[in-house]
Amino acid sequence: MEHLWLLLAISSIVSAVGWIYFVYFFSIGYGLSISALAVATAVVFRDNITLSSAILLGVLFVYGIRLATYLLMRERKSASYKKILYQPEISKRKPVFVMFMIWVSCALLYVGQISPATFYLANLADGTAVNEVWMWIGAVTATLGVVIEMVADAQKSAAKKINANRFVSHGLYRIVRCPNYFGEVLMWTGSFVVCFGACCTLWQWVVAALGYIGIVYVMFSGARRLEMRQTEVYGNDPEFQAYIKRTPIILPLVPIYSVAKHKWLQA
Repeated sequence: MEHLWLLLAISSIVSAVGWIYFVYFFSIGYGLSISALAVATAVVFRDNITLSSAILLGVLFVYGIRLATYLLMRERKSASYKKILYQPEISKRKPVFVMFMIWVSCALLYVGQISPATFYLANLADGTAVNEVWMWIGAVTATLGVVIEMVADAQKSAAKKINANRFVSHGLYRIVRCPNYFGEVLMWTGSFVVCFGACCTLWQWVVAALGYIGIVYVMFSGARRLEMRQTEVYGNDPEFQAYIKRTPIILPLVPIYSVAKHKWLQA
């Protein structure tokens, strides 16, 4: 249990970047926190780390650094993104109590997300007979998720350079409208399934499940915001209407084409 308090302290310190601008709690602070937690877990359990767990933690570290860097560069170079990021309703100063609760919630969520690998290594260190097959499954799945994210971002960037005023519908976007969100869901699914081989206790399952459910909720919430923005921009385009009717919004082959009406996804 003591290692979780250490991770929570690290997560709180790193995600505190959100006090500069509260959106950073969910963006830059998120990426940097995941990277820091991956490193901290590897250091704490350095005597018990396995190749598969090292790969998973390495993937999470790369993901976090890439996300934070990508968002910083996007904010610096993209006028349209900066306009969304600093629109009045978002940039309005929040009460200190609200900021504090967001900070604490984010720090807890990030620890919950990375906890499966932590529990696996902690239980292994305690002499529990963990099953490394599940760690390998998790590492491979998480790696695939990050690759999908990277490809999706590259395809969107290339498409916008050709025509900044058109929605993206080729490559991975032919399969799902938010392939980057799908990639992240896949990555955290890989992280979560590690619990099946970690001989987790009930409270460990609860912590890991809350982290997983929380980030999946955030991804669907992000998909909802994107859907609403795209509808506002491209809603009158017949080609866009045809595209959204045939392409699932976030999960390939799962016929969920819209989440805009689900206000409970507003985060």
